[in-house]
Amino acid sequence: MPTTELVTVSHVAALTRLGYALSDETRTRVLLALREAPAHPSDLADALGVSRQVMSNQLACLRGCGLVEAVPDGRRTWYRLTDDLLAPALGELLRVVLAVDPSCCSGEECRCA
Repeated sequence: MPTTELVTVSHVAALTRLGYALSDETRTRVLLALREAPAHPSDLADALGVSRQVMSNQLACLRGCGLVEAVPDGRRTWYRLTDDLLAPALGELLRVVLAVDPSCCSGEECRCA
C-alpha cells in the first residue's frame, strides 16, 4: 500500500546524497562499519584495508553528505553516524539488496538496460 507522506525537495536531496555515498564501495563499507559502532579513522582504515589518506577523503565526503560526524576525543577524533535512524535504515537496505539479482550488475558495468 503506498504511503501518503509528502515527498519534498529536501527528501529527494537527502536520498540523492545517500545514493552518492553508497555509490562508492569504501564509503559503503565505512557506513556499515559505523552502523556497528563509532570508530577512529585509523581503525577504520586498518579494518577496511585502505590508506589513512583514502579514509580521510571518504570521511570528508560522508561528512559533506551529512551522514557522519566527527567527535573530538582529546587529541584524536572518532566518527559516528549522524542520526540514530541511519543504522536501521542501512540494515533494511542490506535486506533489499539480497533481493536484487546479483548476476545483473557486477563491478562498474550494469547489464540491466
